[in-house]
Amino acid sequence: MLRGLTTVSFFADDVAAARAWYSELLGIDAYFQRPERGTPVYVEFRVGDYEHELGIIDARYAPSPRHNPGGAVIYWAVDDLSATWEKLLAMGATEYEKPTERGPGFTTASVVDPFGNVLGIMLNQHYQEILNSRKA
Repeated sequence: MLRGLTTVSFFADDVAAARAWYSELLGIDAYFQRPERGTPVYVEFRVGDYEHELGIIDARYAPSPRHNPGGAVIYWAVDDLSATWEKLLAMGATEYEKPTERGPGFTTASVVDPFGNVLGIMLNQHYQEILNSRKA
């Protein structure tokens, strides 16, 4: 059945601008681009403790026209939800769902990036427990 996250795909009308925005947010550059030279139609980042893939695809290849944010919200684990939330807003993302405590050890928030994609962030005690157990 489901074994783990492989790639999260976002769409953007301007892949180069999205690559620059996410490079600034993540503090890393994309490790992969197609085509390899010139204007990209796809870029990919490896993100986080398990190097999950975040791909940005030219919106021309989206399965259906995109007019509003939507679809599944993928929550990325963060160490400091408030600081990450503030950074996203300062970088031009807009509020989709303000920080909300879902129970002890679980707080979520989400924004719409400047390219129309929903980006979720989360403090998740189970994620941290699993990460800590693998370091032991």
